[in-house]
Amino acid sequence: MTASLEHLRRCHFGVDLGAARTRVYVRGAGLVVDQPSVAALNTQSGALIAVGELAEKMTGRTPDYIRVVRPVSGGTVVDIEMAQRMLRHLLGDRMRRSLRRRPRLRAAACTPHDADPLAQRATIETLVGLGARRVELVDTLIAAAVGCGLPVERPEATMIMVCGAAATQVAVLSLGSIVTAERVPVGGEAVDHAIVQHLRHEHELMLPSQSVRPLQLALSGNGLTPHGPASTEIHGRDVATGLARSVRVDTAAVREAIQTPLTAVLDLIGKVLRDCPPDLVADLADRGIMMVGGSALLPGLDQMLREATGIPVHIAERPDVCAVQGLGAMMEGRIEPLVLDPLGA
Repeated sequence: MTASLEHLRRCHFGVDLGAARTRVYVRGAGLVVDQPSVAALNTQSGALIAVGELAEKMTGRTPDYIRVVRPVSGGTVVDIEMAQRMLRHLLGDRMRRSLRRRPRLRAAACTPHDADPLAQRATIETLVGLGARRVELVDTLIAAAVGCGLPVERPEATMIMVCGAAATQVAVLSLGSIVTAERVPVGGEAVDHAIVQHLRHEHELMLPSQSVRPLQLALSGNGLTPHGPASTEIHGRDVATGLARSVRVDTAAVREAIQTPLTAVLDLIGKVLRDCPPDLVADLADRGIMMVGGSALLPGLDQMLREATGIPVHIAERPDVCAVQGLGAMMEGRIEPLVLDPLGA
């Protein structure tokens, strides 16, 4: 379900609720919130202690009476009340008062491709709880394509790959609509988990916190490519003794450990291309794939996809904020729809 440009131009603010980060775009003010989708809660009093970056730093470091929660999972709101409380604190009193003064406050939100009605309803109820009288839903794939400057309104193929924390979405767009698209529940978190499990099984080493990006620790330089460093040193906790320990990890073994989640992404791209009309596939041979999303910055991922598919792969200039920037561009009226005049008799 994607709202029309006419409806989006009436929206006052747009929200991209991601599993990793929450972003809010206010018309006329730009991007005002870009924080982790995390909240810290006092289980004894029910009070919210921290949200965003401060709450994320508390992960794995809290006493028993403090619980760190993530109200969004895989682009879907799983705890509506907590998501509303988190958004209120992230926006701040001044911005909330400014939004409340708008008559008939309207909001827009990004939703994953093929999100079920319950997931869409949860997103709508979250924003209605913030005072929105009407909520327009926009497919994340279209918003991200607009945000990274792809000519989605033209009669030619553009392929976009949204690499999120919990899911990866791939689509071929033409004439402002999705021709074919697929989604797989594999993202940056799956790659991180594969590395964590490899270090635990092969080296009996536990990383200090799941909030640490283990891929950036284990892979540096050329990342996933064989031309990267042969080994790297990792600091963690010994599984048996519980003491701090450092080990030197073979990066070739790490690359092999993460092949399973990356293979699922390659299969996803292959399925989308097989379902795409031949004329559009011919366009993609020249234009290639545009990667957006926070996980698009995984080192060497673009080169691995380039070698596996044989077509060009590009990373957007600011891949992590493309979806919310596209939402903002449509709200601000910077995107003109393609007008097809009916032919006269």
